[in-house]
Amino acid sequence: MAKLLVKLQRYFRRKPVRFFTLLALYLAAGSLVFLHSGFSGEPTVTGSQRGPGAGEGPGLPYLGVMRLSRGFKAAVTMPQGGRRHGRWFKSTSKEPTERGKAGDYGSTRSRALRGRSGREKEEDRARYIGCYVDNTRRRTLRGVSFFDYKKMTVFRCQDNCAERGYLYAGLEFGAECYCGHKVQAANASESECNMECKGERSNICGGANRLSIYRLELAQESARRYGSAIFRGCFRQPDNVSIALPVSQLMSNMSVDKCVDFCTEKEYPLSALAGTACRCGFPTTLFTLHEREDEQLCAQKCAGEEFESCGTAEYLLVYQTQVQDNRCMDRRFLPTRAKQLVALASFPGAGNTWARHLIELATGFYTGSYYFDGSLYNKGFKGERDHWRSGRTICIKTHESGQKEIESFDSAILLIRNPYKALMAEFNRKYGGHIGFAAHAHWKGKEWPEFVANYAPWWATHTLDWLRYGKKVLVVHFEDLKRDLFVQLQRMVGLLGIAACQDRLLCVEGQKDGNFKRSGLRKLEYDPYTPEMRKMISGYIKTVDTALKLCNLSGVPDDYYPR
Repeated sequence: MAKLLVKLQRYFRRKPVRFFTLLALYLAAGSLVFLHSGFSGEPTVTGSQRGPGAGEGPGLPYLGVMRLSRGFKAAVTMPQGGRRHGRWFKSTSKEPTERGKAGDYGSTRSRALRGRSGREKEEDRARYIGCYVDNTRRRTLRGVSFFDYKKMTVFRCQDNCAERGYLYAGLEFGAECYCGHKVQAANASESECNMECKGERSNICGGANRLSIYRLELAQESARRYGSAIFRGCFRQPDNVSIALPVSQLMSNMSVDKCVDFCTEKEYPLSALAGTACRCGFPTTLFTLHEREDEQLCAQKCAGEEFESCGTAEYLLVYQTQVQDNRCMDRRFLPTRAKQLVALASFPGAGNTWARHLIELATGFYTGSYYFDGSLYNKGFKGERDHWRSGRTICIKTHESGQKEIESFDSAILLIRNPYKALMAEFNRKYGGHIGFAAHAHWKGKEWPEFVANYAPWWATHTLDWLRYGKKVLVVHFEDLKRDLFVQLQRMVGLLGIAACQDRLLCVEGQKDGNFKRSGLRKLEYDPYTPEMRKMISGYIKTVDTALKLCNLSGVPDDYYPR
């Protein structure tokens, strides 16, 4: 290498003109590259072209990848810059994290201006109406809410709220989205909405207890439809109807959509049609919605809509509106360190995340985890970052088995699910994320047979180990929890040492699905289990069934066996 350099040096000494010519060409090429980069703007990616790398990956909170609907145009998002750290993360950069630092006002002002310019471009689908005060005890927008501490954007919040028929979408703290039909708070200064969106630094997503609120222009007419309301059934009118359903209105031209609209406007989650009267309220101990009647008893035609039923004075036809029941939405860490560690144990794919959602709503306390899953933390499971022995959470998620790990806990809720369903759910999670799906190539390839061979025995040994080594184990079958949520959740909350509030449990029933349920749109069109797999799994089911009965517990549910 040294000889080559010496030869080049001697050559250019003899030919200096060639040396300076090459140097000039090199500088000219560099100048052209610099000028080109200066004139070319940042690339833009439209919402319809975004892939998983653009901030909408398989781990989306709330409903997975939302389809663009109701006439909404795709938003334009800029590429993400360096990572922003909210108050939940420790900053590793020298960027000031306190709001009172010098120069903060100027940067806040410039960000607000950038956010305002972005809002003007979105006028065709949503109109920005201002910065508003929010209160954690009494929300400004009282409909559905969801969080994403990593990928929140203005468009995603607007689209989620529009999908559910809401008129307003509000963003707070850079990562929280709230929907509602009314804005019930005072205006705040624009400078107080100063936090950039976690998923797009070019837009503002509210501030600390401050909402950036948009009116969803193209959602206004479609929001008046009741198609998004959930039919709950026909029920006998409660004895104290004026207390159970406190708001009512006589309607001469009664129809389902008129009653649903009326209760939605009054911010109630239940809409009950009683002939010519529309009643609104919450599910309570006076009106639990647990004893359904034959729908023929409610089959009286509506005065304002010939092909609809509107119930009678004695039998009410009940719909659940899109108003979120906030009686069970508050959550916090335990005020004092827990004296006992309670496990929420399950085989992977058995519904542990869903059970955590239910427990948090029912108790008002965060659940923890033996592991750390950043995607779950970003979806609102704030106990995910705590060490599992911190004592600040009501129970601890774990998939562990084995004597040493099990004996670390003082008691446990053991969640068991049909192995055929659990194996498929875990396979989907492994290859598609918490609410995603494995590709057909994975099901048809070598991955699925290898997965079943490795995981099916674990399904059995997991249950057997917890029954053998667990100190105080409450067995809950996933299928029973789905079928009779109120009773099973009462049992679970009882083991946790929390006095179960009946109204809060009824509230949970209305919010039971959460955002952790896979869509049924991509179900397999064939049974992936071979006869050999079925034979092996059936043997494990019989083993677990025998073990449960030896512990004086009911065996596995009947629907495990038809296979």
